[in-house]
Amino acid sequence: MANIKTKNKQNPKLQQATLSDGRASLYLEFYLGRTETPVLDEDGNPVYYTAGAMKGKPKYKIKHDRRKENLNLYIWIAPRTQQERLQNKNTLALAEKIRFEREQQLLEDREGYRLKKERISNFHDFFEEYIENYTKADKRMIQLAHRRFRAFLKETPAYAMYDRIIRQQQLTKEMMLAFVEYLKAHGKGEGPQSIYQRFKKVLTNAVEKDILPKNPCDGITIKVDEKTLKKEVLSPEEIKRLMETHYANENPVIQRAFLFSLFCGLRWCDVSDITYRNIDYANKLLIFEQNKTRGHSSASGVVIPLNEDILSLVGQPETTDDRDNKIFPLPSHTACLKAVKRWVKRAGIDKHITWHCARHSFGVNLLNGGANIKIVSTLLGHSSLKHTEKYTRASDDLMSKAINSLGSVNYSSMK
Repeated sequence: MANIKTKNKQNPKLQQATLSDGRASLYLEFYLGRTETPVLDEDGNPVYYTAGAMKGKPKYKIKHDRRKENLNLYIWIAPRTQQERLQNKNTLALAEKIRFEREQQLLEDREGYRLKKERISNFHDFFEEYIENYTKADKRMIQLAHRRFRAFLKETPAYAMYDRIIRQQQLTKEMMLAFVEYLKAHGKGEGPQSIYQRFKKVLTNAVEKDILPKNPCDGITIKVDEKTLKKEVLSPEEIKRLMETHYANENPVIQRAFLFSLFCGLRWCDVSDITYRNIDYANKLLIFEQNKTRGHSSASGVVIPLNEDILSLVGQPETTDDRDNKIFPLPSHTACLKAVKRWVKRAGIDKHITWHCARHSFGVNLLNGGANIKIVSTLLGHSSLKHTEKYTRASDDLMSKAINSLGSVNYSSMK
C-alpha cells in the first residue's frame, strides 16, 4: 500500500486524499500560524484559569490557519504491477520536489515578513506614520478612521488589550467584522462606510509594503443606499433666516464661506482652498479643480457662473500680488463645523447641519427651482448622473412634505 512519509517539521506537508477509483490525490498542506482570541463570559469579561499551572492567566481560543494546494498528481493506493509501483515512485518524487520548492518559498516569505515585523512591531505606529506622510484632501478622514479603530478596541472587551499595542498578526477577519458592526452602531448615513473605506486604504498600503501578508478586510464591506440622500438640506427660506441671524462673536469669514458653499455647492476642502485666481471677474465665473477627484476623474474641473450677490461674498484682492491669497482663510474643519452649528441653532433651525449639507442643499434647491439634472450634475462636478439622482429623490421628498404641510382636508359633500 502506498504511504507518504512526512516529517513533523516539514511545512508544507505532502498529504493524500483517497479516491473511489483506487487512487489517491496528492496535495500540500501549509501551516500559516495561529490566532488567539480571548475567551469571554456572558457579560463580556475575560475568563481565567482557576487551577493548574495556568491558574490566574486568561483563557484563549486558538484558531490554526492552514491552506491546501492541490497538485493534480495521483498515486495507486495498492499498486499491483511493476509499472504501477514505478509510476508511484516517479509521481512521489515529483511531488516531493514541488513540496521542497514551496517550502523554500515559504521560508523566504516568512524571513522577509519577520524583518518587517521587527521594524514595525505596533500597527498603531504604522497607522500614525501613514497619516503623517499622507498629503491628500481626505487626511482628516484617515485620522478619524484611526481614532474610531482605537475607540473600538478600547470599548470592546475582547480587544481592549490592543488599545495601545496591536501586532500585525492580531488584525484578524473576526476583528474586522466586529469593527464594521461597531462603526454601523456608532454612525449613520454614509459616515460608517466613509470611515471604513479609509481604514481599508491603510491596510491595503500595509499589504503593499509587506507589513501584512494579506488584508483582513478583504470581502468585508459596509453597504449604503447610494440612491438616497442621507444628510439634511437647508431650504431657501432657511438660508434667508441664516443670513438674517447675527450674534456676538460670530465669525464673518466662516459665515461667508458657508453661504458661498450653499450657493455654489463646494465641499469644505475646496472652499477653504480656492484663491482669488480661481475667480474670472470679467466673465463672472468660478473655475477650480475638485480636491476629492483631482487626478482620477475627467469631471474634476468645475466651472460655476457667479452673479453679483455671490461675487459680493468673494470681494476683490487688495492688490494684484494678492491673487494667490485664499478667499476664505478658514480655521480647522472642526472649528468651522462648530461655528456653523451655532449659527444654525441661533437661527432657530432644528436640523443636524454639517458643512457638507451646503453642497446637498445647493443640488436639491437647484432641482426644486426647475434646473435640469444634467446641469446640476455638471455644476456639482459629478462624473455620472447616478451620483446626482439621489438629489432628485430628496427633491421629491421635500415636495411631498410641502404638500403635507398644507394641512388636513375636512370636506364632506352635501347630502
